[in-house]
Amino acid sequence: MNRSMITASVSMGQLQHQLDTISNNLSNSNTYGFKRRNVQFSDLLVQEMNNQPNQRAEIGRQTPDGIRLGSGSRVSGTVLRLEQGSVLETGRKLDVALLNQNVMFQISKTLENNVEIIEYTREGSFYLNPVEGNPDQLQLTAANGDRIMGENGPIEIPAGFESISINGNGTIRVTMPDQTVVNAGQLALAEIVRPQLLEASGDNRFRVGAGTAVGQAVAQVEQMEGLIQQGALEQSNVNVAHEMTELLTTQRSYQMNARAVTMADQMMGLVNTIR
Repeated sequence: MNRSMITASVSMGQLQHQLDTISNNLSNSNTYGFKRRNVQFSDLLVQEMNNQPNQRAEIGRQTPDGIRLGSGSRVSGTVLRLEQGSVLETGRKLDVALLNQNVMFQISKTLENNVEIIEYTREGSFYLNPVEGNPDQLQLTAANGDRIMGENGPIEIPAGFESISINGNGTIRVTMPDQTVVNAGQLALAEIVRPQLLEASGDNRFRVGAGTAVGQAVAQVEQMEGLIQQGALEQSNVNVAHEMTELLTTQRSYQMNARAVTMADQMMGLVNTIR
């Protein structure tokens, strides 16, 4: 097959990955706590073609000999961008926003084989659900019922409370109807050391990739003060104008490579009709 068709078709397939990533960013521009991704490309095999065997004709030449022919490009990976999104005040007591871009909440999720794993998220919209077998206790959970982790395990608070407050360091205090204050624990936060080692697990969450030790990707947060704001949610860090610009640029690149395939096909057709 014509080399130009191979190069263009390979590049089109990889540009489709970038279009999918941009589309995902745009579709989640209003998702609380969402973090955008960027696509990185790298060159495929490049060959050096010697088109001038006459060495005497090369006397005085300043540029390198031959012609470098590439084979297109490929997606080398997608980069998770953790820049802080704007904080929207909601007034809801169980909405919590993180004020440091490198930390995430920890959520305990039970898989189908009853194995529990830890997932990480920036979305701080929490809820209260009854503890199974103990109606006097409530569990702090995500929207789907997965448990929010504290420093000493899942966070539980007594039922029938009057008010709940979450301090800037994640400490949860519950005021009962008799005005006694109960310390319900402290939110467990994880510092993201290497975002590239996290993989998306759905529901706007991440988990440590297979074959990677947890300590390589996340670490324990040492300074908790001032990391949390109650009654607010972090918005997506997607810049719609930037993503639209990237979308147009990528579409133009895709269109150019598609045109290259068409032109190569036309040239091959002309060659085949020569008598």
